Amino acid sequence: MKRWWRHRLALVGLVILLLLVLMALLAPRLAPFDPWQLDLPGELEGPSAVHWLGQDQLGRDILSRIIYGSRVSLLVGVVVVGFSLVFGTLVGAYAAYRGKWLDAVLLRIMDVFLAFPGILLAIALISIMGPSLKTVIVALSAMGWVGYARLTRGQVLAEKEKEYILAARAAGAGSLRVIVVHLLPNLAAPLIIEATFGIAGVILAESSLSFLGLGPQDLPTWGGALNEGVRYLLFAPHLALFPGLAVMITVLAFNFLGDGLRDYLDVRK
Repeated sequence: MKRWWRHRLALVGLVILLLLVLMALLAPRLAPFDPWQLDLPGELEGPSAVHWLGQDQLGRDILSRIIYGSRVSLLVGVVVVGFSLVFGTLVGAYAAYRGKWLDAVLLRIMDVFLAFPGILLAIALISIMGPSLKTVIVALSAMGWVGYARLTRGQVLAEKEKEYILAARAAGAGSLRVIVVHLLPNLAAPLIIEATFGIAGVILAESSLSFLGLGPQDLPTWGGALNEGVRYLLFAPHLALFPGLAVMITVLAFNFLGDGLRDYLDVRK
């Protein structure tokens, strides 16, 4: 435990993320205004005692929109990484454990997915399906599972011939039991670390898609706010500054936490 407390940046990241989760859960109570409430006379006004982070081009409160936007970012990050982690881990573990043609087929499928830049594949899928929260999640999940499958496959190939696995086989354990009961618990540390960094990547990808106008149109998003703010960057920089800071701080917090977990779960230290 002392080793964990030495990672001050990881603790800072954890505190920031806990506050972010609370902010997302309590958004209706914390937001001072309705994120869609218009106030045209106050358009492009800077920070004030009433609107702490200023108002956008339609007079909407930027703080309220950032608070509600945290819900979208966290939801997309958790759902995409959750699905990718479970699906990629199971597929990678089973293919590597069974080996032979199944493992070869998985490798070729992963090579096909990795041949496409992830963000371009997501843009193509969203262009076909239409921009919405559901399609963003589907598009990012379509590529997300590959990294977890590759990581799990490599770990299983290194572990499956070790004595404790051979002992489990000799005791009559089937493939599924060996994978779930014996292999996956030993792969938990690298998968948790990968998932932590993965959420940061997904949040950044969602913000990029929203910035391009491919995110959900009926929900306030950080990327959407950045897109709107760029048009007024020279004379109302607060429109882009505060959503950009929200993305940066959240991604840094996940990266700090991931770095701390990587050091803490390293059995060699």
